[in-house]
Amino acid sequence: MSIKSSELILNPDGSIYHLNLLPKHIADNVIFVGDQDRVERISNHFDSIEYAIQKREFKTHTGLYKGKRLTVISTGIGPDNIDIVLNELDALVNIDLETRTPKKELKSLNIIRIGTSGSLQADIPVDAFVLSSHGLDINGMLHFYQIDSISNPEVEDAFIKHTNWSPFKARPIIIENSRELQTVFEDENIHVGMTGTAGGFYGPQGRILRLPLQDPDLNNKLDNFSYKGYRITNFEMETSVIYGLSKLLGHNAISLNAIIANRANGTFSENPKQTVDRLIEFALNRIIEL
Repeated sequence: MSIKSSELILNPDGSIYHLNLLPKHIADNVIFVGDQDRVERISNHFDSIEYAIQKREFKTHTGLYKGKRLTVISTGIGPDNIDIVLNELDALVNIDLETRTPKKELKSLNIIRIGTSGSLQADIPVDAFVLSSHGLDINGMLHFYQIDSISNPEVEDAFIKHTNWSPFKARPIIIENSRELQTVFEDENIHVGMTGTAGGFYGPQGRILRLPLQDPDLNNKLDNFSYKGYRITNFEMETSVIYGLSKLLGHNAISLNAIIANRANGTFSENPKQTVDRLIEFALNRIIEL
């Protein structure tokens, strides 16, 4: 049965609705960045650019880097945008857009997030890099999907007990990365740990301006959570949803973060742009090994 036009929305030129892309526009290896300005900072390293397309905050460049075809796309900020980007990318490769039916042979994309984040641990300083072994989802978006196959109830229960998690919030979910991709990006100079993914920048990440928080001690609880080698290294707004939807849809995903703030020490990078550029160069030279 074909997917209804209200569910799979296409533009008049046949491109997918939000991303404005056709299947030919994307490579099998896709880099996610939050900031649309970071797309060019990555594609400037390309030998050539085949496609350059933008609609709203979703900016896409596809080209060649050292002979490897790559796509870099800006997702914007937050779990809701990741929901749009990953579902539409999957539709481009795994749904026949003319017949509106899923393909019999499904394709797996390699998805690499190059982002920025704040460290929760005093021993992970600003200007360091973190590779996310897991995404700790505390924003709730993934609960709209069937997630039993990707959750880790034992660790989740330990986290809920440790934090005295409010029953009025969505149950936390812990999702593993692609171990296949982790072996490509592992490096002795990169910290590895669990990345918390919040649904907002201020209250959901424990920042207080004028509004009181439901749990003002949550960040301290995150800092000292430890269970069978698991600890929470950093906080941002995308990783867990990238990991969750990728696993559900059959794609491989890894998240790399440049640490530009240390919440434990109250410090911020003096040159965050330089730190991000170093991470971009590192990631590009590992991606060509895929």
